[in-house]
Amino acid sequence: MSREGWTRVAVRRTYLELRSLEELRPGRLPSEPVELRHRVPIGPVDYLELYTLVGERWLWRDRLAWSGEELQRYLENPDVHIWSAHVRGHTAGYFELRRHPDRIVEVMYFGLAPAFIGRGIGGWLLTRAAEEAFALGASRVILNTCTLDAPQALPNYIARGFTIVREDQYLLEVPETAVQRQDGLQRLTTRG
Repeated sequence: MSREGWTRVAVRRTYLELRSLEELRPGRLPSEPVELRHRVPIGPVDYLELYTLVGERWLWRDRLAWSGEELQRYLENPDVHIWSAHVRGHTAGYFELRRHPDRIVEVMYFGLAPAFIGRGIGGWLLTRAAEEAFALGASRVILNTCTLDAPQALPNYIARGFTIVREDQYLLEVPETAVQRQDGLQRLTTRG
């Protein structure tokens, strides 16, 4: 049973991979100049600013549950790389890469700030994320998305050459207000 003001939704998660740099289909260059910054070092406060700017709308919560110490340790890991994109001094988006011991690089988080969605930056930024992942020595690049993410996310991943490797479904309790503003969310009536 859901708590007051919350509802359960069915979420479909899609796992994708890009097996080589040769399979990458680059996005077109943005119509406005975009500066990409490798954020080394980045502290928890600056990181959470990026994370919430991009992810709040899509209900990203995982990193918000971490303590400051946990987040600091994670960000100090030499296998974690944060890149932010900027347009005329404003943060347009970011991506987070994590290199795994098996030479797989995972795009942990990727997205645009709300004001920059639909401005032709996403395909280019994903291209740069994949290029940076392969520059880290990736044998393949993996990521996942779900039906809570921007509707443009999955089509962008596929357009860049990522292929779907599997899907699963789970239930998630989310605020009712989030369901009202999300496109494509299905309310699920559950017994219970």
